Amino acid sequence: MVKQLGVLGGGQLGRMLVQAGLDWNIPFAILDPDAHAPCASLGSFQQGKLTDYDTVFQFGQNCEVLTIEIENVNTHALSDLEAAGVRVFPQPHIIALIQDKREQKKFYHERGIPTAEFHLTQNRKDVEGLGHFLPAVNKLGREGYDGRGVQILRSPADFPKAFDAPGLVEKLVDFKTEVAVIVARNPAGEITSFPAVEMVFHPTANLVEYLFSPAQIPARVAQQADAIARQVIEALGMVGLLAVEMFVTQDHQLLVNEIAPRPHNSGHQTIEGNRTSQYHQHLRAILNLPLGSTETREPSAMVNLLGEPGYEGEARYEGLADVLAMPGVYVHLYGKKYTKPFRKMGHVTITDPALESLKKKATFVKQTLRVIA
Repeated sequence: MVKQLGVLGGGQLGRMLVQAGLDWNIPFAILDPDAHAPCASLGSFQQGKLTDYDTVFQFGQNCEVLTIEIENVNTHALSDLEAAGVRVFPQPHIIALIQDKREQKKFYHERGIPTAEFHLTQNRKDVEGLGHFLPAVNKLGREGYDGRGVQILRSPADFPKAFDAPGLVEKLVDFKTEVAVIVARNPAGEITSFPAVEMVFHPTANLVEYLFSPAQIPARVAQQADAIARQVIEALGMVGLLAVEMFVTQDHQLLVNEIAPRPHNSGHQTIEGNRTSQYHQHLRAILNLPLGSTETREPSAMVNLLGEPGYEGEARYEGLADVLAMPGVYVHLYGKKYTKPFRKMGHVTITDPALESLKKKATFVKQTLRVIA
């Protein structure tokens, strides 16, 4: 199928991608700066900096196909590897565009993709000149991730929190809910999408706390979300898996928030909840195989296992036996030895044909299974 598939990033997304690829006897090579990364014991693991040109180029030379599980990588090295004949998916120029939220927003605007109104800023002084635009969200252009690099500005009193670096100020959206659609495209141009999922964020950590699939939104809105996700991946011409996060406004309009060109937290439940998991789908896409069915097996929920506030040290999982005793509950631990507040340590997928029962199970898991030290 492939002589060696390289993955830049050895975190939990890479771990689940490798686990899926083992079903097909795919040989993997993984590069990550952390010697104790979740992928360290899987495949051919190499410790190294993902943003260093020489490290990435030398690693990629030994791969037939190269992909990512995190966007913060050296795209210049990837471009040169692509020119040397390595198949790099998603394509390096697309990763470079997505690395900068400013470029993302300009891309949406130029392609007629619905998104919140915004202004580009160079520094805090530029942000302070947008008092008339409040309330708004100030985002760093680069390197914001998992809630970092985002500040809500409700009044001029919040301007000291603004970033003194290139970024953007986006109108604060009054939304009913936030949904995500994961869409895949292979080099042959075949496109498939998973049903929209509904995300619930932690009130302070700005991380997805849990989600439900399929999203409980009107059919018209679900169809529009699907169409927008397909529009985005086609406009990019991207090969691979793309997660498209969208706000659903109070009047049921959709606005693209951000995109991620890789397996995503909003797709973990596909492992048990859909005919094809997002990880198998990503492999199918980048290896130019027929894309799998995204049909829902039964409604599902996903609960992120985050490190409990107030605990830091070697991880312990309180309530694990109680959760595993429930039918339709699947625990995925990421192999991280140490926990700290809000660190992603694993996730739990719950499946149930009845929505109310599904929600009750998700609540039980959220209240019962705790990551402490």
